[in-house]
Amino acid sequence: MTQPEFLKKPLKEMTESEWESLCDGCGLCCQMSLQDEDTGQIALSNVACRYLCLNTHSCTDYANRQTNVPDCIKATPDNIMGFDWLPPSCGYRLVAHGHPLPEWHHLVCGDKQRVHTHGPSMLGELISEDEADWDEVSGSPSEED
Repeated sequence: MTQPEFLKKPLKEMTESEWESLCDGCGLCCQMSLQDEDTGQIALSNVACRYLCLNTHSCTDYANRQTNVPDCIKATPDNIMGFDWLPPSCGYRLVAHGHPLPEWHHLVCGDKQRVHTHGPSMLGELISEDEADWDEVSGSPSEED
């Protein structure tokens, strides 16, 4: 399994393009969470941000996502270590913690669709927040890293 050369650089020396390429396109960071009011337990719902294209798992307005969704957080080399809510399979998290990218990651295999067949993608399992009936939204407890 060949890892990209730029992964040998310290995070803060990566270009923005190199850093952004770590996103595997799984869409899990666009999946909405629910918090139990009594226990505080966090569960992922089956609802995705309205800007996530459910067919490609790409943001439909990536350049303006933080304006469109004020609580959309941009992962950077400076803040990634504080994002323990990102899935353990997240390319940003893996690289920040010194782990290699998985064989299904597009930077390793060359196929941006492989995350949907061999990775943690929720493709085909999410609904848009615009169509969600919050009284019927399903959620499952989040896994600890």
